[in-house]
Amino acid sequence: MNTLLSIETRNAVLLKMAELLEREREAIISINKTDLEAYNGDDISMYDRLKVDHSKVDEMIASVTHLASQEDPVGVERFSFKHDNGMQVYNKTASFGTVLIIYESRPDVTVEATGIAFKSGNKILLKGGKESLKSNLKIVTLWHEALEAYGASTDWVEYLQFNRVETQAFLEKPTQKVDLIVPRGGERLIAFVKEHATCPVIISGRGNNFVYVHEEADLDIAMDVIINGKTAKISACNAVDKVLIDESHPDKEAFLINLITKLKAFNVEILGDEVTSRFENISAYESDDVWYEEFLDYKIVIGEVESNKEAIAKINMYSGGHSSSIITVNSNEAKLFMENVDTAAVYHNASTRFTDGGQLGLGGELAISTDKLHQRGPIGLQHLVTNKWYVHGNGQIR
Repeated sequence: MNTLLSIETRNAVLLKMAELLEREREAIISINKTDLEAYNGDDISMYDRLKVDHSKVDEMIASVTHLASQEDPVGVERFSFKHDNGMQVYNKTASFGTVLIIYESRPDVTVEATGIAFKSGNKILLKGGKESLKSNLKIVTLWHEALEAYGASTDWVEYLQFNRVETQAFLEKPTQKVDLIVPRGGERLIAFVKEHATCPVIISGRGNNFVYVHEEADLDIAMDVIINGKTAKISACNAVDKVLIDESHPDKEAFLINLITKLKAFNVEILGDEVTSRFENISAYESDDVWYEEFLDYKIVIGEVESNKEAIAKINMYSGGHSSSIITVNSNEAKLFMENVDTAAVYHNASTRFTDGGQLGLGGELAISTDKLHQRGPIGLQHLVTNKWYVHGNGQIR
């Protein structure tokens, strides 16, 4: 077991990592090019997540720099109590111990997730996808250099070069203690981890996010929120896949025609229900099962609902529990929607694209949890801790 490093050492390692990322910027981009050239899949969202360019390196540097500036999440007092017998009782945050992160295609996770886990006093085991192997190994050597610069063991960050069979074996019977597993990737990866893991798992589930255009919606806001949510970054779990439009909106038809035109300019495939598929350029979907799908592609479903209540029911039935947004000028209707929709983040007149640790003030995220235990939504630095009771006495017995 690694002894908890002082906060000064943890911060110094993070700042050293920022320096090394800048020093090795060109090398990281060059090595990433070999990963990109070797990728022979046709998943455009996977390719998008795999790519490292200058702006991605800037984000990596900003992430570790920001983490170094944040308060220590370990040892924070959550509760205190003076027992009748004189014992002093405290409950404080504590690191998990060892966190295993299993992820696909995103070399930036090797920086950001590692930084969050490390700052919160955890040892990190990284299991990246084969498509990003060279990029990940390069970044891990920089973590080791940063650790060694301050006399810390390189054991704090360990890369697991396992294939699928070896990963399954490790999950079922770990060769070292693992306290928490965070899978980041598609539904197949998450199902695989849940099936085989023998320790707690934080589920970073599917997006499949909804925007509901209420009968009192400001249609300019609705347009911006839908176009941004669908087209800004199709590989993001906070992208929009479903639009519900209220049948009672007085300008519904003109809005839909305008929305279809704008989506088509981005080559978005548009599917619709019985009502909306009557519009030109909207194809009728084959099965209601399409409402469950997360697309990660230039594809959207537009359907009609008769009320806020029906929109809430539909989202609660089909969404991934990630994000949903209502567009309305009626604050009471917004309140009804936000209190009753069962997603980790609910929005009023804003884009679902803000469900992100950095955007919601956390400075970064390890994952976005669609579970309700122990933290929901973006998992930031302050959430990657458990807690521990400290009890001080002078001989008390019960």
